[in-house]
Amino acid sequence: MSSRAGLRFLQTSRFTRPSLKKSFARRYQTTDATAVPTQGTLQRLWNGPVGVKTVHFWAPVMKWSIVLAGVSDFARPAESLSLTQNIALTATGVIWTRWCFVIRPQNMLLAAVNFFLGCVGVIQVSRILTYQQSVKNASPAEVAKKDAEEVKDTAKGIAEDPEGAAKKAVR
Repeated sequence: MSSRAGLRFLQTSRFTRPSLKKSFARRYQTTDATAVPTQGTLQRLWNGPVGVKTVHFWAPVMKWSIVLAGVSDFARPAESLSLTQNIALTATGVIWTRWCFVIRPQNMLLAAVNFFLGCVGVIQVSRILTYQQSVKNASPAEVAKKDAEEVKDTAKGIAEDPEGAAKKAVR
């Protein structure tokens, strides 16, 4: 008997499905004769400014491959990772995450991928610096300073002799 009372309550309740549809339909009604009817969720995703038909959707989707490559590098030993490359990934992630909130249309998918790119870069940089510190028994600041000098010397060598640097890189 109690299940019938519950069923009657549900059927007569103001939260039944037809009454919900009516309340939401009234919400979007307009008196403007030229107004376009509201689009469904999939239509908004398809036709929106950050929709599937735009580069604002596909660029972040492809950028996830960089994040996944960085995550797969977690399995590699720290001595085989490039500090400069991971610093560049960290900077890219941080700078573009901020920029995603400045540009219009705001692209949350791009902000998410850049945030995770920055996180992966920070983890890898900390792994590399920890490894270098353990090998040399030096402070992280000293290790970072030495690496910056190595990058400076490499850039100077490339600027002085680009062909020699290219041949050296191929070897």
